[in-house]
Amino acid sequence: MYQRPNYQLLRSRLLAPRTFIQVLSGPRQVGKTTLAEQLLDQLGTPSHFVSADGGPGINVTWLIQQWEVARLKFRQSGASEFVLAIDEIQKIPNWSETVKAQWDLDSRYKLPIKVLLLDSSRLLLQQGLTESLAGRFELHYLGHWSFTEMQSAFGWTPAQYAWFGAYPGAAVLIDDELRWKKYVTDALISPAISRDILSLTRIDKPALLQRLFEFGCLFSGQMLSYNKMLGQLLDAGNTTTLSHYLELLDSAGLLGGLEKFASDRLRQKQSSPKFQVHNTALISAQRPELFSEMIMRPDAWGRQVESVVGAHLLNYCRQYGHRLFYWREGNNEVDFVLERRGQVIGIEVKSGAHAKPNSGMRLFQKQFSPHKILLIGSEGLSWQEFLAIDPDDLF
Repeated sequence: MYQRPNYQLLRSRLLAPRTFIQVLSGPRQVGKTTLAEQLLDQLGTPSHFVSADGGPGINVTWLIQQWEVARLKFRQSGASEFVLAIDEIQKIPNWSETVKAQWDLDSRYKLPIKVLLLDSSRLLLQQGLTESLAGRFELHYLGHWSFTEMQSAFGWTPAQYAWFGAYPGAAVLIDDELRWKKYVTDALISPAISRDILSLTRIDKPALLQRLFEFGCLFSGQMLSYNKMLGQLLDAGNTTTLSHYLELLDSAGLLGGLEKFASDRLRQKQSSPKFQVHNTALISAQRPELFSEMIMRPDAWGRQVESVVGAHLLNYCRQYGHRLFYWREGNNEVDFVLERRGQVIGIEVKSGAHAKPNSGMRLFQKQFSPHKILLIGSEGLSWQEFLAIDPDDLF
């Protein structure tokens, strides 16, 4: 049985005495439900596992009913403890207040019912957790599959991973690439936007959000001011709306906007974002080229390589709580800046014809005195080798 990251940690938490609600968050189709099912099968503890992804009848009343079912099953089991697991918890309006009330009720009557919540929208989850469940939960993030995972499961090469990305459910389709593109677009991207963003959040301009996503994937690895984005997207909206939409796309594990590394937080927030996909399949599925055609175009392939390096770093940072930036001053830039507890690593990516002379790292090193500087490319560590490294080992 293959075990994804967080499996052993969550298992130990659920085996320990009831203390905190365990929350597992991450994008769609990365294995959260499978991980939860594996956990419940292996724990040897009676459980009740339900999903809130079932339509309009799912509300707080339904949630309370499921909790009562768990209590009844616990009493009938004769066991010393019980696990209640709820998938897609963010689909229930006011879920956090109800979870708090039911958790506190079990605490008051000393019912040893442990709770595991699963979620696909990090931003909406965080709002619920901070508003109602402060001090009652532990949060775990499960990101997109790494290269080593896809290689182990499907025998992929680094180049296949850079192009086809990290959706395990789509891996069987890569020999029919047009079918693969349609599957990723229709079965993965569309539900993530329509069900995890548009149906759960007020979006005044859904067409603008969709165009922003498509535009950001096309320009992954590039920096663009919000005003220029509005011009490119042919919209008369405001930059605050665009920033909010990018934050929502990021929370769904689709497209992020890296901030510029700076000595103070205000300057970081005011910076122009650098687009970065969480999964390079989001780029490839929307491009007209096929894999065999793309690898013959050095400039375009170099941008794809930079995006897969960025996705590797971004998913690592989401999982471990570290931070990822870029840095630029004039024409001088550093592709990625990785920060962990005050330690900083500057990372420059050069690939084939995409490589270019750059004095940015030297200026960055002089200004910030980073812990390390790293070159990924033909003159340094190859990008293929980098994808096999846990970025935590860089420190």
